[in-house]
Amino acid sequence: MAEQGSGDEHEVDEENTLYKPPAKKELNEIINADADDPSLIEYKKKLLGSGLDGPVIVEPNNPNFVIVKKLGLLVEGRDEMILDLTGDKDTIKKTSFVLKEGCTYKVRIYFYVQREIVSGLRYKQKAYRAGIKVDQKNVMVGSYGPKPDLQSYTTPEDEAPSGMLARGEYKIDSLFTDDDKNEYLSWEWKLNIKKDWQ
Repeated sequence: MAEQGSGDEHEVDEENTLYKPPAKKELNEIINADADDPSLIEYKKKLLGSGLDGPVIVEPNNPNFVIVKKLGLLVEGRDEMILDLTGDKDTIKKTSFVLKEGCTYKVRIYFYVQREIVSGLRYKQKAYRAGIKVDQKNVMVGSYGPKPDLQSYTTPEDEAPSGMLARGEYKIDSLFTDDDKNEYLSWEWKLNIKKDWQ
């Protein structure tokens, strides 16, 4: 939770960005284009994997193109802390991870992409302390093709606040979305900043 406006190149300021989302194309349109070019067909196979053989559907009853499964908290020298995002939202928001003040950490999001290519995936996060917003992030995750395998994205390194006044519980509101403003999952969780690991 570095201070706002840290200048991280992965963070996106939607209001002032020159980035414009590409025009939406259906997967079949992409697959069938340039059918007479062997090198492009080979490239598409690498990019889309089994998606060239027909639509990739991981969860038939889930209409979303992106299915967010879990969040990992990565701290060097420690086991990855995992938050299962498939359960009850009330249970998820009671989950609190302990971080030692001043430590550096990364957030990793695990997800499936099915049916279509998704462009401009973003991870957004707002941190609150005693009801006051103290930090926010808007990170460009990228574009992903459908695959039967679990995919992941790891945010740039961040630093936990430090000092006696910074210790305590932070409420985190997270959102996984895309260029088209599709909200694939929003969830609340907590970080507890302590003097030492417990």
